[in-house]
Amino acid sequence: MTPRRLTAIHKSPPAHWVGDGFHVQPLFGPLAFGQDVSPFLMLDYAAPHEFPPRRKPPGVGVHPHRGFETVTIVYDGEVEHRDSAGNSGTIGPGDVQWMTAGAGVLHEEFHSREHAARGGTVSMAQLWVNLPARDKRVAPAYQTLFAGEIPVAALAAGRGSLRVVAGSYGDVAGPAHTFSPLNVWDVTLDAGADLELAVPSDHRVMVALLSGSAAVAGTMVSGASLLTFETAGDVVALRAESASKLLVLTGVPLNEPIAHYGPFVMNTEAEIHESIEAFRRGEMGKIEAIA
Repeated sequence: MTPRRLTAIHKSPPAHWVGDGFHVQPLFGPLAFGQDVSPFLMLDYAAPHEFPPRRKPPGVGVHPHRGFETVTIVYDGEVEHRDSAGNSGTIGPGDVQWMTAGAGVLHEEFHSREHAARGGTVSMAQLWVNLPARDKRVAPAYQTLFAGEIPVAALAAGRGSLRVVAGSYGDVAGPAHTFSPLNVWDVTLDAGADLELAVPSDHRVMVALLSGSAAVAGTMVSGASLLTFETAGDVVALRAESASKLLVLTGVPLNEPIAHYGPFVMNTEAEIHESIEAFRRGEMGKIEAIA
């Protein structure tokens, strides 16, 4: 087994609001939408934030997406989702919403009406996953992965947990369907826990430290950060210096051109312009207003 060398620690840029419901830190920073994070595109982390009771749920209103997938992991609170393909639902702590925008979809995301009415803490992460060129026009789809359906892989000495959302870890396979080889592991570590993960040798590997602190090859990391590693090797190791929450992301780079504009991610600028026109023509459907 060959350890992967840490190449960089990228501290998250300052947090910003997405709509009025999600105060997020963009962990990929300037790497977002670039080849160096493929097959992933961006990652926002909303640290725990206390919301007062509200009659109108906070969140993000109707907006389009095309050419990629969104993966929403809820840590605290509840999120309601509706889209123009007729999908809807509510996810809570530990649940994951995996939406394939594909050929184009409109959707909205709000705190659930019940959670908004009583107020409370909301915390979540949203990852964008690129689709290969051959799959960018697939029909929109929606996978609801409830906490009880996401398997947990054992960690050494029982000092934490690793939930396999997508891909596999050892002989534990995650429930999410993906269009290219990748892994999404949701990891929680106790203070003092040593983590040593076997990773596929042909995958790009990144570790997003959402909260807590960790030591990697003698380098201390704290607060929301993205750790990137060299391409050679098949083991990633770190030590949690305090109770920590991580997302481990690995995947085979797509090695395809990336063109993006707002909520559209395609392969060429011409495809971006066509996506904008398709949205304007109403070809991505509609969502009826709730009375």
